[in-house]
Amino acid sequence: MSKPTFYITTPIYYPSNKLHIGHSYTTVAADAMSRYKRLRGYDVMFLTGTDEHGQKIERRAAEEGVTPQAFVDGIVDWIKDLWKTMDISYDKFIRTTDQDHKATVQKIFKALYDKGDIYKSEYEGMYCTPCETFFTEHQLVDGKCPDCGRPVEKVKEESYFFKLSKYQDRIIKHIEDHPEFIQPQTRQNEMLNNFLRPGLEDLCVSRTSFKWGIPVEFDTDHVVYVWLDALSNYISALGYGSDNDELYNKFWPADVHLVGKEIIRFHTIIWPAILMALDLPLPKQVFGHGWLVIDGGKMSKSKGNVVDPSALVSRYGSDAIRYFLLREIAFGQDGNFTNEALISRINSDLANDLGNLTSRTVAMIEKYFEGGVLPEVHEGNEFDADVQEVVRIQTQKMEENMEKLFFNNALEDIWVMIRRFNKYIDETMPWVLAKDEANKPKLAGVLYTLAEGLRIVSIMIEPFMPRTPELIWEQIGLSRGELTAWETIHTWGTMPNSVHAKKGTNMFPRIDKDKELAELETAMEAAKAAVAPKVEEKPAKPAKEEITIDDFAKVELKIGEVIECERVPKADKLLVSKIRIGDEVRQIVSGIAKYYAPEEFVGKKVVVVTNLKPVKLRGILSEGMVLCASDDEGNLVAVGPLGEMVHGADVK
Repeated sequence: MSKPTFYITTPIYYPSNKLHIGHSYTTVAADAMSRYKRLRGYDVMFLTGTDEHGQKIERRAAEEGVTPQAFVDGIVDWIKDLWKTMDISYDKFIRTTDQDHKATVQKIFKALYDKGDIYKSEYEGMYCTPCETFFTEHQLVDGKCPDCGRPVEKVKEESYFFKLSKYQDRIIKHIEDHPEFIQPQTRQNEMLNNFLRPGLEDLCVSRTSFKWGIPVEFDTDHVVYVWLDALSNYISALGYGSDNDELYNKFWPADVHLVGKEIIRFHTIIWPAILMALDLPLPKQVFGHGWLVIDGGKMSKSKGNVVDPSALVSRYGSDAIRYFLLREIAFGQDGNFTNEALISRINSDLANDLGNLTSRTVAMIEKYFEGGVLPEVHEGNEFDADVQEVVRIQTQKMEENMEKLFFNNALEDIWVMIRRFNKYIDETMPWVLAKDEANKPKLAGVLYTLAEGLRIVSIMIEPFMPRTPELIWEQIGLSRGELTAWETIHTWGTMPNSVHAKKGTNMFPRIDKDKELAELETAMEAAKAAVAPKVEEKPAKPAKEEITIDDFAKVELKIGEVIECERVPKADKLLVSKIRIGDEVRQIVSGIAKYYAPEEFVGKKVVVVTNLKPVKLRGILSEGMVLCASDDEGNLVAVGPLGEMVHGADVK
C-alpha cells in the first residue's frame, strides 16, 4: 500500500538582501509541518528556494559591479547555510535561474499565448521596482506603493498581457465553493472584497526595459514578468512540462502554499487564474500568515530593525528559536518580536517546564534506584487516571491543531501535558515515598509515569524542536525506533517497565534576564549601526553669488517629453535623447546613463534649458540641458512636472 502524500511550499525568497528572522518564520513553520507529516507516515515534498530575476536584481548587481548571476549566487549560498543552521529539512531547493525551471516557464508562456490568453499590447502605468509589482492609480496610497510605501515609477513599454479578467468569476466561485482555499478567513474576505469583486484588470506579463529574466521564447526582446516566473516554480519543481513529470503526477495539487500576507493576492488570484488557463488543478489551500514585527513595524533592513537568525541560533540553539517563533505567535496573525519575550519563553517554557521535568525525573530514578534502573514491579496511585486522561485529550487536540496549521495551539497542547506532569511530582512527592522501603513499588510507579510522559512529550515536540528529543531519549534509555514512533503517543504504557535513566547535560540552562537583555541590546545596536548608511561630514559648500530676478529670467525653461534615447558609444555616463518641446524636437546629451537605462528614460517628461548655447559632446550636438536634482553623494534624478503637463509648456 502506497503512502499518502503531502506537498507544502514556502515562497521562493528574493535574494536582494540577506534574510532576517521574519523570513525564517515561514520556513520554520513549513518545516514543522513537513516533519509532523513524515512522522505520521506521509510521503512529503517540502519545497523552498529563491526567486532570482527582475529589474531590482539587475540594478543591484550593476551597483556592485558584478553580473546578476554572480550577485545572486553569493546570497543563495548564504540562504542555504541559514536553512542548515535552522535545521530546515526541505526536500527540494529551487532557483528560478535553474535551466529546467526556465524551460518550463517558457512552455507555460507559449501555451497561454497559443490559447489566446496572452496577447501583445502596450503597458502604461505605475510600477514598484522593489516589489516587482504593477499598480493602478487608485491602488496607490498617497501616490506610493501600497505594500512597501516606496515611490513608484511610471512605466510605458510594449508588453504581453495575460487575460486575468477572464478568470475573475471562476476564481470567485472557487473561493465560495471551497472556503478552506484561502486561510485565515480575514485573508479570504480581503481578496474577495478588495480585489476580485471590484473587478480585475488584465496583467502585464512581460518587460522590455531590462534583460535579467527568462526570455519569451518567440519574442526575445521580452522577458517574462517575475511573478509569472516565480509562481510557476511550484509545478516546475515537480517536473511539469518536462520529460519526467513523475513528481508532478504524485504531488500536485499542493496541499498548502504558506505565504506572507503581503503576497497572498498573487497566490490566490494570479496563480489560480494561470492554473485555470492551463486546465490544471488548483492548490488545496493558501495560508497567508502575518508578519513578525519589531518596534511596532515590519522588519526591514532599510529601517535597521532586522534580527539575524544566525546570531540568535548561535546564542540559544536552533530548537529554542524555532520553539519561540511557533509558540509566541498565533499563525495567521502579526506577532511582536522582543528580546524580553524570547528570554521569558526560554526560561519559563524550556528551562522551568520541560528542562526541569526531564532533569528531576532522571535525577530521582538515579538517586532512588540502584544503577538508575526501575524495577519491573510498579504500583499506581490516585493521580494516575487524571494524568492519563490529560494525555489522551491533549494528544488528540494537538493533532487536530496541527492539521489546521495552528502551531502555537499545538504547542500549548503539549505544554498542558508537561505542566500536568510537573504538578504530578508535587502531588505524589517521590522524596517522601523514598523514605520508606515499603513504598518502593509505588515510587517506581510514579517515576515510570514521569518517564512515560517524557517519552510521549519527546515524540510530540520533534516537529518543532528536532534536536531536543534525542537529548531526552539518551537520558531515559531510548533510541529512535518502535518506542518513539508517532502512533505510540496514543498508547499509554509503551515504555518498558525497567526504565534505565542516565543524567545528561542541561538542555536549557536558565538565563540571567537582566544581564542577557543588556548584552542583546548592545549587540542589536551594533548590528543596526553596521547596516546604517555611514554619514561623513563634508565641508560646507561655498555660497554662490546671488543673482537678481532679471538674471534668472534670462534662463528659458520648458517641459520636454523624451521620445528617443540611446547610449553614447564609448561613454559610460552619457545618454543622447530626442526630446519633443512643443512643435520642435531637440537632441540633448546628458550625463545620466548611470541612473537611467535608455528605454526607461523614454516617455518621461523633463525640465529642459532651451536657450543654452549648443555644444558638441563626444562629437554629438547637444541643444540644451535636462535639469537634474543631485544629492550629497552626487546621485542624479531628472526634474519633471508633478502633475500632467503638455510638452512645450513654460516653467516659471
